Amino acid sequence: MTELHQDGRAGIDAALVRRLIAQQFPQWADLPVTPVAVDGWDNRTYRLGPELTARLPTAESYVAAVDKEHTWLPRLAPELPVEIPEAVAKGEPGLGYPHPWAVRRWISGETASARTVHDLDEFARSVAAFVLALQSVDATGGPLAGAHSFYRGASLEHYHDETVEALAVLKGRVDTALCREVWDAALSASWDGPPVWFHGDIAGGNLLVRDGRLSAVIDFGTSGVGDPACDLVIAYTFFTGRSRAIFRDAVAQDDATWARARGWALWKALITYDTSAASRQVLDEVLTDHQADA
Repeated sequence: MTELHQDGRAGIDAALVRRLIAQQFPQWADLPVTPVAVDGWDNRTYRLGPELTARLPTAESYVAAVDKEHTWLPRLAPELPVEIPEAVAKGEPGLGYPHPWAVRRWISGETASARTVHDLDEFARSVAAFVLALQSVDATGGPLAGAHSFYRGASLEHYHDETVEALAVLKGRVDTALCREVWDAALSASWDGPPVWFHGDIAGGNLLVRDGRLSAVIDFGTSGVGDPACDLVIAYTFFTGRSRAIFRDAVAQDDATWARARGWALWKALITYDTSAASRQVLDEVLTDHQADA
């Protein structure tokens, strides 16, 4: 998730980053530190000169990603068809900042959107190719889905109570019977395959494009090994019509995996229904897709 934020969110600002760099990585102390224009929620990210970034978790719940990414990004990168973040160094708590943090290589590009993607059909094939390449990486020893991935890749049961509560709140404003049908179908289609790698947050803000084409995938903070259904949610949040059909065909997942993908998309759309027009559109797309597959 990417948003515009003022510097200083979560008690982190450029001045703090400069001091941490000077204290822990004096070889970079003379590099300018500037906040990125569009930032994620889980971390604050700063340009560190022209080639590096500093990435600092905003809360304890996001800290597990630092070690996970530092360990696994170098192992995943050679197996994937586009760039992913390169771990350069790992910082330690200091100067009142309580968490470990990361230094990464800067990746140029624009976030994916209707404006920046020139050929949506080709883009759908490229995203599908990335998903399949990630799933094919050896998952031995990988981080099993759980709290570190916010239960992406794990059973949807973790979000059952939250989904039921959202349906109760939205009664009369959404088709609760059809939503519950989608949710129950997702829960029934349990994952019984071997764990595979998933990204956990394949969305426009984490997909970079150059010259209109997919060039990089960033932010592996919710990645892990488990059920890959969560990586199909982009079918409803980014693709529509022909491009969705192309993505679905190219990514070649079974019907049960798509049922769980609709469950993931449904859960997120319901809990953000009142704050996001986009979520309301996603909900409509999920319900329509479920009926078409029934």
